[in-house]
Amino acid sequence: MTYALAFEKLTLGYDSHPAVHQLDGEVADGSLTAIVGPNGAGKSTLLKGVTGVLRPLAGQVRFGTCARSDIAYLPQQSDIDRSFPITVVDLVAMGLWSEIGGLFGLRAAHRARIDDAISAVGLAGFESRIIGSLSGGQFQRALFARLLLQNAQLVLLDEPFTAIDAKTLVDLLGVVRRWHGEGRTVIAVLHDAEVVRTHFPETLMLARDLVAHGPTAKVLTAANQFRARQMCEACTGSPHDCGRYAS
Repeated sequence: MTYALAFEKLTLGYDSHPAVHQLDGEVADGSLTAIVGPNGAGKSTLLKGVTGVLRPLAGQVRFGTCARSDIAYLPQQSDIDRSFPITVVDLVAMGLWSEIGGLFGLRAAHRARIDDAISAVGLAGFESRIIGSLSGGQFQRALFARLLLQNAQLVLLDEPFTAIDAKTLVDLLGVVRRWHGEGRTVIAVLHDAEVVRTHFPETLMLARDLVAHGPTAKVLTAANQFRARQMCEACTGSPHDCGRYAS
């Protein structure tokens, strides 16, 4: 199996406290994978480790079919400052940064691609709107349009469907399926088990340690979810034993 990412005894954390512990495994090239687990399980931390925002405390992330420079990363909306007074078209155009280096380098062909991306996420007519005036769903659509322009082989999405309406969910899942159909590797941190079961063939379940990784039907079971909660609860307080339920 050709892999996009491989984790080798990967430990990630903050102030020397592990949030992801001794993770081993591979994410197949072109796969569509959900990362699930209880709150505090290390899901967002894992994405930050893949992007290089967070350096490993131990172990490593290895890249197979793509490079770290070929990642499109969407953090949680709560991590994004919407107060800066830029328009939708300016936000989406940032997806071309690696090609043009700045908005002043936009040519007619670039502007056509920007318009196509905005239309693809259902925001035609919103080009001149200030991003602070958008609803949560509209803003998420704009962020997906920016990702479309990045044209990356590896797409990382951190809770991309939180606080959006049903229509936006359907439309953005369509974008995810488009990426998957193009052979890109897509990894998404998700909380909605039904969305995972219906749309994501592979699942990686974390509880700081790895709980399970493989086909979603085999991973997203009641027994695994119960075990994940136990493992996270064992890591609360001090002193504690993170490995108590890991075997």
